[in-house]
Amino acid sequence: MIHLVLGGARSGKSRYGEALVRQYTALGFDACYVATAQALDDEMATRIAKHQAGRSDDGVEWQLFEEPLALMVTLARLAKPGRVILVDCLTLWLTNQLLASNPLVDEPAPTEWNASDFVTATSTDKALANWQAEKTAFVDALIELEGVVILISNEVGSGIVPLGELSRQFVDEAGWLNQAVAALADNVTLVVAGLPLALKPL
Repeated sequence: MIHLVLGGARSGKSRYGEALVRQYTALGFDACYVATAQALDDEMATRIAKHQAGRSDDGVEWQLFEEPLALMVTLARLAKPGRVILVDCLTLWLTNQLLASNPLVDEPAPTEWNASDFVTATSTDKALANWQAEKTAFVDALIELEGVVILISNEVGSGIVPLGELSRQFVDEAGWLNQAVAALADNVTLVVAGLPLALKPL
């Protein structure tokens, strides 16, 4: 079962996703938290620490896995009946992929899978082709996962068109990724001001 949870910054989407996990653990499921963020600066490290502190006393015995790039490899390894997996978040995973694909910026630390293909990309066209292949493989494999997978993602398309090629590319790709995942998800929820709005099923 795939549940996509969308929302803007500070919308409460992560808190809502964690609340969904508690519903499953109350039924006897075990819980995994897959974090895609990387603490590449002090501000991000502080954000990560706040998230971790918030989960430390929420009553869930989390198994934590950190994976900035090889997300589907991790999900395929973890997913099984009787387990709920929370992925926070798809948009940070996308960011990691785009930065690793762009030869003009510092890339994230490579991980086990095919990260070398991304960090050696020498053109925007190749970078986009790499990402498109990665996204297609991810979406195709999602429906094969067992258990429950809750995916957190940012809704970034409601603001102004950003400056900068990479920023505009991110907004475009985030929107297309969300659409692709929403099309196959069993449930889609939009969280605004801490309030969940069911988009699918209606």
